[in-house]
Amino acid sequence: MKRVFTFVFALTLIASASASQPEKVKPVKNIILMVTDGTSISAVSTARWLKVYRTGDATAPVTLNIDPWLCGYVRTCNSDAPIGDSAPTTSCYVTGHLSRAGYVSTYPPYKGKDNIEPVDSTRAYAPMASILEAGRQLQGKALGMVFTCQYPHATPADCSAHYYNRGAEQLIADQIVHNGFDVVIGGGNYYLTSESESYLRTNGTKVYRNDISGMRSDRSNKMWALYGDVDMDYDIDRNPEEQPSLAEMTKTAIGKLSKDKDGFFLLVEGSKVDWAAHANDPAALPNEFLAFDEACGVALDFAQRDGNTVVIVVADHGNSGFSLGRRDLGDYGHKSLETLFSQVNKFKRTADGMEMLINTQPFDSLRSLFKTYEGIDLTPDEFNLIVNCKDYKQSPIPVEMRKSDKTSPLYSSYLSGIITKILTKYTPFGWTTGGHTGEDVFLAVYNPNNQRPLGYTTNIQLAHYIQKLWGMNGKMDSFTDQIFARHKEVFAGFNMDIKKSEKENVWPVLTVTNPANGKSLTAKAFSNIIEVGGKQIQLPSVITYVDRNDMFYLPKDLNKYLK
Repeated sequence: MKRVFTFVFALTLIASASASQPEKVKPVKNIILMVTDGTSISAVSTARWLKVYRTGDATAPVTLNIDPWLCGYVRTCNSDAPIGDSAPTTSCYVTGHLSRAGYVSTYPPYKGKDNIEPVDSTRAYAPMASILEAGRQLQGKALGMVFTCQYPHATPADCSAHYYNRGAEQLIADQIVHNGFDVVIGGGNYYLTSESESYLRTNGTKVYRNDISGMRSDRSNKMWALYGDVDMDYDIDRNPEEQPSLAEMTKTAIGKLSKDKDGFFLLVEGSKVDWAAHANDPAALPNEFLAFDEACGVALDFAQRDGNTVVIVVADHGNSGFSLGRRDLGDYGHKSLETLFSQVNKFKRTADGMEMLINTQPFDSLRSLFKTYEGIDLTPDEFNLIVNCKDYKQSPIPVEMRKSDKTSPLYSSYLSGIITKILTKYTPFGWTTGGHTGEDVFLAVYNPNNQRPLGYTTNIQLAHYIQKLWGMNGKMDSFTDQIFARHKEVFAGFNMDIKKSEKENVWPVLTVTNPANGKSLTAKAFSNIIEVGGKQIQLPSVITYVDRNDMFYLPKDLNKYLK
């Protein structure tokens, strides 16, 4: 009997392993990748409970839009570290390779025994082509991105640019402009230079800055709509007459991209779930995820009507060690839904939103503002911490005379930090860190052919699944080699010169001359434009440059212009 049980158990394990990744995946026309940044499982559970509290129906079989399609967990990591960073984690989803913290779709250097997967040292710092770039250049797919952070931030950058430093946002922003996206909606007006805006408009793209009515009335197929100088507001702080919801942005993008006969790839990021977790903001975190889930509902509704679209919903990493329940909660097994969530449901502003509000309203309204927008009657300790904070602009106490009680558990040197601690005090929530965490993240997939990963998978395996949806599994590395070859190899035998500028945000320029016929070519880094014989030519892919090896990466066949 024991042998029979062991045999059956072994067969079950084998079946489970083979079921985790479909061997054959029928290609589909459209892919919608929805990434909720920095979202731990506990954050999803808490958001679900908050929605249950609001609807009053704990027996409903489906609470979140993603619930029917939850299918497993994903191990997400960097190339040399189990705790992931947003840049390499989403990079992995769209390229199929792990990379280092801070690297945007860029191959990592070799780190010896720290490598989690094998690393080819000869490819260090080279761009890695994304499934989006392959889809557009090889299959004519339309491309779109929707997010609530600034557009050169890590996750959108992963899908549209290449560099080893995610903090170099302006050169990333310039790449995104030149990388052929049809629809971009999110934050980041500061990064769109007049030159970049002119390029977009010249190439038939409508551009709207802080113009929600313009976005809503636009009937074109190519559009950029940006809100805020950097990021967009948190959803519960958002003025709906000035900034659209993530759900509306998703619906707008799908409406435009779905007109393309060849299909599309759309990235939708719940960007500020991550920011809320970093800030330990108990008002922002569950509400921001619920706003993301509403956007998931829009995408899933379209996919089920369309019948030729796969929707993949996944987090890129955990964040903050967030928990529903903490050490001082006490008698947790007898805390009712009402007890746990009644105060949380009263939060009408995030810490950032509350900071802005009290800094623009008279001092004598401080207590009433907290009561109205957070449902909190400030205690003397809470009140004194706020009025003595250097960031509180309406305090009657001169800045040089402010003295905060640094022994208070609610103390922070920043006003938003004080507010987050005050809000958390009235919740059942806990935090262990303001940084990322290394737990597995959830995966939900809708596939019209019911071919989807099940159980446990890795971020590399998920990338391979995405590639199979467009028949590109096993083809991405060769595509990378075609569009991102080293300039010294592409132009071997020609004269090459790289000119660099000391001026900020002026990128290197490569000039190549064929000594045999005198023909020359110039290529500007982080653009798709070359100049040959006084004429400008737009390439289908961006040209990148890496200062660490003084190398341009560009299409392998570019030397044809000099023959």
